[in-house]
Amino acid sequence: MPACPAAPFLNALHDITVSLADKSSLRTTLTDILKTLETRLGLLRAHIVIQDPESRNLRLSLCPGQPCSHVAYMPGRGVTGQVFARGQSIIVPLMKEHPDFRNLLFSRSEKELASLGFICVPIPAGGRTLGTLSADTPSGCDGGRAGLENLREFLESVALMIGSHVAWLQEEMDSASWEDSHEASLPSGMDSFVVGQAPAMRAALRQAFQAAPSRATVLVLGESGSGKELMAEAIHKTSPRRSRPFVTLNCAALPSELLEGELFGWRRGAFTNAVRDHRGMFEQADGGTLFLDEIGDLSLPAQAKVLRAIQERRIQVLGSERSVSVDVRLICATNRPLEKLVRDGLFREDLYYRINVFPISMPPLRRRKEDIPLLAGHFLRRFQSEYGSSPCGPEQPPTLSPPVQEALQAWSWPGNVRELQNVMERAFLLCEDGIIRIRDLPADIRSAARPGDSPPEASPETSLTERVSRLEKHLIDAALKGTNGNIHEAARKLRVTYRMLYYKMKKYGMDYRRYAKPDAVE
Repeated sequence: MPACPAAPFLNALHDITVSLADKSSLRTTLTDILKTLETRLGLLRAHIVIQDPESRNLRLSLCPGQPCSHVAYMPGRGVTGQVFARGQSIIVPLMKEHPDFRNLLFSRSEKELASLGFICVPIPAGGRTLGTLSADTPSGCDGGRAGLENLREFLESVALMIGSHVAWLQEEMDSASWEDSHEASLPSGMDSFVVGQAPAMRAALRQAFQAAPSRATVLVLGESGSGKELMAEAIHKTSPRRSRPFVTLNCAALPSELLEGELFGWRRGAFTNAVRDHRGMFEQADGGTLFLDEIGDLSLPAQAKVLRAIQERRIQVLGSERSVSVDVRLICATNRPLEKLVRDGLFREDLYYRINVFPISMPPLRRRKEDIPLLAGHFLRRFQSEYGSSPCGPEQPPTLSPPVQEALQAWSWPGNVRELQNVMERAFLLCEDGIIRIRDLPADIRSAARPGDSPPEASPETSLTERVSRLEKHLIDAALKGTNGNIHEAARKLRVTYRMLYYKMKKYGMDYRRYAKPDAVE
């Protein structure tokens, strides 16, 4: 005799079979099946997570009745990541008691964490795991653990039934379709702090919007000048701590012997020249947010003390025997590969896992070139406000001439957004007639523009088909050059599907690797 009544399972199985036989779209069919699991079995927040074929991360894909966040899971991390990586189901009888349950997706309350369970099963197809099927369990069944096991077995059967549908949905999940399907969930509060409409930037903004309401430690990753501090400030200003201090410290700007004092403070007489008490950054940020930029440059002794502060929420002030309680939300940033530093013994592994709770990757400017006009206009308006007047006049900020726009798009921007800001400030001060011209740009950027880079001309005897092919090949070549060989980004620029572009590239014998630059980030 099963621990749970058979009728709910039979009714759910009937409804699922009907949904699979229907000719609705993939998303509609899978969404209907998730709704069936909730209504027939009493589950909550039934959802499907699928591996993004481009980034290889796991992304929340379907969750009826819930706001779908843009949280990405790394395979192997958290309950969902472990189920995907191992291909084995996990039952969490009580969320708050499971050490790997992270509560990133739905911001469950403390009451829910203390009363809900969680079941996650792999979705297999074609001999590999494509994603996971998960749901919250209010109380399992009257049979306790046996009831949860029955639910697990049933969900594993459902995962097998929907495997082919999920495989097709994964095929459609190139970056463009992913962005389109989540456009309604774009965060509104972030736009006033971080400028960007590129898909990679919008993805980072969505993740920041999801992280902001929590107290989870965020790790912002990205190259120098890509806007990591702006993203950290945006998270703070859209969080419940927005009215409290936002304190920043660049860990690479101070020698190690001074850094600990800046972080934790000191009492008068703690060392030579300590003539007065000094409140450290942790105390200054009490109740608010502490942003540690370039945390990869922290010395090992300072790392140990930061780890203790995170774990115990207390700090030891230099020259004092008493510890001080602090309530600080930590956001860290780095442009260094922390995983390699951990392997080399230069960064504590336990601290790495403490700060890597919610990683957000900032795309370099060369991967979001569609944002260059927006950013340039933003900077010019700022300089117009700061300087009040310029040779361009006090009324309106200057505009960019077409050759300038081409040059800005052609440049690789090794200094990222910070470099663009500096270039725009220089051009703002140099322009003479309200228009920024090519002469107002630095010489290396001027040389990046390639006038005459146009499709080869055809002879009068060339057929229409040959002319179309030449033009098509030229456009694909230009798109791949502009994206360093990234096929997904090139497909977005050309407004075609990944499959169509890949077919055309094979047709014309074009290899994406020929376009990749050594420093290109994939």
